[in-house]
Order: sequence, then structure tokens, then C-alpha cells
Amino acid sequence: MRIKSLNPCTRRQRLATGMRRLLSWVARSVTVVTLGLVALSSAASARAAPTDQLWSHWTTYDAQSTVSVDHQPWQQLLSRYVVASDDGINRVAYRAFDDSSKKLLSQYLQTLSELQPTQLNQAQQLAYWINLYNALTVQVILDHPKKSSIRSMGPLLSFGPWDKAYLTVEGKPVSLDDIEHRILRPIWQDHRLHFVLNCASIGCPNLSQNAYTAGNTEQMLAQAEQTFLQHPRAISFNDAGALKLSSLFDWYLEDFADDESALLAYLARQRPDLAQALSSIPVGSNSNIDYFYDWSLNSVEPR
Repeated sequence: MRIKSLNPCTRRQRLATGMRRLLSWVARSVTVVTLGLVALSSAASARAAPTDQLWSHWTTYDAQSTVSVDHQPWQQLLSRYVVASDDGINRVAYRAFDDSSKKLLSQYLQTLSELQPTQLNQAQQLAYWINLYNALTVQVILDHPKKSSIRSMGPLLSFGPWDKAYLTVEGKPVSLDDIEHRILRPIWQDHRLHFVLNCASIGCPNLSQNAYTAGNTEQMLAQAEQTFLQHPRAISFNDAGALKLSSLFDWYLEDFADDESALLAYLARQRPDLAQALSSIPVGSNSNIDYFYDWSLNSVEPR
């Protein structure tokens, strides 16, 4: 059978058609990838400044309750694996967790998830939620031993694990973001909470070596605020005299002050040694404050 050859014009037309189809496919593929990156970027932005939207279910409490939550298992783990480094940053020996310690953490989280925090008094509730957040964060890190930052420990195209519901409390799926932004921030409205919730990163305020309890939380909140604000990762000046602040003050400005000028006044009260320098910092459209955050994992190698 003889195959009829195409004339040059037909070949060019078919070639052009093929090229158009190829370019169209490439364009669609690029669009899909771009949309994915945009989604990831949007997720990152959303993580940077989540709003505090009250979850009304958790506003219930029993002022007369005498139930005391046992946080001793968490205390055992903190005492064993949280290391105070010479640079003022507490690090965690995640790789040193043995099977028995992993089991203890899992059992602690299970126990907390089976409690009914709405039946506790508010002092017990506050310690409960802070410890649950920090213990759950450690569990997330242990579940991803090969990751170097918590930002890469979430589902595909997500910025970290914060939106994922890791456990159920009172029959309701609860995520890290739920605990921080729908329970703790809107109910207690205390800016110092940002200094006690640890995100397993160098830039984050320290994970305390002590578990929170109804009796020590107020003292520990005050200590955590003082400790973080004395550290360069919270506030410092570079060699050119420019102010560097933790991104926490940018992301959650509304929790600390009405505006940037009021934020600097708050920092000046907390750091009287820097009050004069802070008073000279321009704000508003002329602001040149450098907000920064180190998302590197707050890990330390086992000794």
C-alpha cells in the first residue's frame, strides 16, 4: 500500500497545529503550578496573621470545679528532654525520645483528649490548653523526624501542621490553630500567651522546662514575657542602628497594642534600657522596623 506524502504546506500546517497544542498544554501546566504556588503563598500569609475567631463552645467553665488535671507526665518529659542552651534558647532533644517516652507522650495526649475541659474552672482550663498545645507540637515533630522545620510538616500545599485536627476533645476535632486562635486568644485575651505557646522553632519563645498548672500559670506567663523580651530574637538593633523585632509583634500587633507607636511604648516599658533608642524609631509610613523570625527547628542532639 502506498502512503501518500504530504505537501510542504500541509506539513507546516500540521506542525504549527501541533506546536500550538504543545504550547497550550505547557501554559495550562504552568498555570496549575502557579496556582499551587499561590495557594501555598496564601497559606503562608494566612499563617502569618491568623485572626482570633471565638469558638463559643469552649467559653463554658465550672467556677466551682475542684478537678485538678494531672500534668506530671508532661513534666517528666520536659525535665528530661528540654535543654537550656547557653544562648538563652531552650532546645528539645527530639532524637533522644525513646519508645517509653514516646508512649508516655501519646498517653498524656490521649488522657487530655478524654477530659471535658468545659467542666473545669478557668485556671485549670488555661493550664490544660497551654500544655496541650505544646505537647501536641512536640508530637508533631516526633512524627516527622526527617524534617528540619515545622513549616514542612503539614499536608501538601499547606504552611505547617497548624490547621490539621490531630485529636478530638469533647467530640470535636481540634487543631493547633483552634487552640491558639479560637480558644486561648479570644477567651483569655492575654498577649503573654504568645510567649508560652511554642512552635518548635528557634524564633519562637522558649518551651518551658516546667509544665503549666492552675497554681503557677500567672507567674510563668510573667516570667516568659520577661525572658523573651530580654533576648535578641525578640528585640535588638543592628550595627546601623535599625530596630529588629520578632515577627510575633507584626503578626499579632493587635494583641500587644493599638498601633506600632503603642507597640514601641509597650516595649520601652518592658525594656527601660532601650527606652531612649525605641523612642527615636519612626513609625507609620516612615517605619523601617525589620521584623524577622527563624523557623529552624529548636532541636538539640542527644548527649
